Amino acid sequence: MSNFVDECNINVKAGDGGAGCVAFRREAHVAKGGPDGGDGGNGGSIWLVADRNVASLLAFRDHPHRKAPSGTHGSGSNRHGARGPDLEVFVPEGTVVLDHDTREPLADLLNHGDRWLAATAGEGGRGNARFLSNRRRAPSFAEQGEHGEERWLRLELKLMADVAIVGYPNVGKSTFISSVSAAKPKIADYPFTTLEPNLGVVRTDDGFEMVLADIPGLIEGAAEGKGLGHQFLRHVERARVLLILLDLAPWEGTSPETQLEVLLGELEAYRPDLLDRPRLVVGSRVDIVPEHSFNGPVISSVTREGLSSVIGSLATLVREARHERDEVEAITIHRPIASEVSVGRADDASWIVSGRAAERAVALSDMTNPEALAYAQQRLQQVGVNAALKRAGVGHGDTVRIAGFAFEYEEDQ
Repeated sequence: MSNFVDECNINVKAGDGGAGCVAFRREAHVAKGGPDGGDGGNGGSIWLVADRNVASLLAFRDHPHRKAPSGTHGSGSNRHGARGPDLEVFVPEGTVVLDHDTREPLADLLNHGDRWLAATAGEGGRGNARFLSNRRRAPSFAEQGEHGEERWLRLELKLMADVAIVGYPNVGKSTFISSVSAAKPKIADYPFTTLEPNLGVVRTDDGFEMVLADIPGLIEGAAEGKGLGHQFLRHVERARVLLILLDLAPWEGTSPETQLEVLLGELEAYRPDLLDRPRLVVGSRVDIVPEHSFNGPVISSVTREGLSSVIGSLATLVREARHERDEVEAITIHRPIASEVSVGRADDASWIVSGRAAERAVALSDMTNPEALAYAQQRLQQVGVNAALKRAGVGHGDTVRIAGFAFEYEEDQ
């Protein structure tokens, strides 16, 4: 079973807020003292954090659920509930976060320490002490805790490497990376030996280090999904330099010249700007074909012929590329919170009210408590729900849904 996973689904559930408390002070000769119920604590949010020490998404393959702690409830004597701590979920550098259903990109966690808010915590409910007013001397209600956000996300990893090694199956990519680094990829004599990308660190004599990625073999049609290469083309996107290995011993009768034409065509079909990357084209397995017409550097990873020269050329290209391209900032698409009230029509002809303020006014209230219900109605009017319903054309007796609750609309409400 592979230990490298570069795509997965993850379920994130932020912590719920704690409920506010209904309590009253006990005073001598006073049947019911003033309200002193404390607020509930906020739940914990979930953050995705890029970490250079995480190599793949393997941790999520069999255990995709991540849940943050909830806040605790408030209590009497104005004691507020404890806040649930945030949960940090560590992912590899180069992880792209997508909406699970629409595949819309949400965040691109490129660099170590980049973080993105994946699920927002539920806020704690207010205790009855917070509802004391001149008209409401003994409030008998408190707010419930808000549910934390829960959602499914799609994670896809795009490897961060200085050099991406691209070539046909069995061209010698794995042998090359094992010869010049400490990486020990699986090597065998059959197509698609490499079923996962391999990373290797190469250190030159002057102490310069660069990361090489052995990308599984590409064949014609890979960009359209043929073979296995299409699963790994995205790993080429991050590379600063491309090392294209051509098999001097024609792979299934394909000449080195045709291999180069096909490989460049697949890269262009996948992302045209890949052809603008610095690249080094090298003939591989010269030990098998000592007599050749290839016009360019050649290597043998078995006899180590030409390896030092090619590593030197790659180091020069990587140095130049690093100088030209500073560290790329992570791209994050923020999800705006729907704060304004909006009214829409549901499939069953009922009306749906959306907007954080309106939803909170209902979701956090105990709708079985007449006093809490009256307060919720007051809040809905204050945030503009009544006016929005009238503008939308809601009629007397129509069903209105807010935060999972259904109400019958009355003209005079």
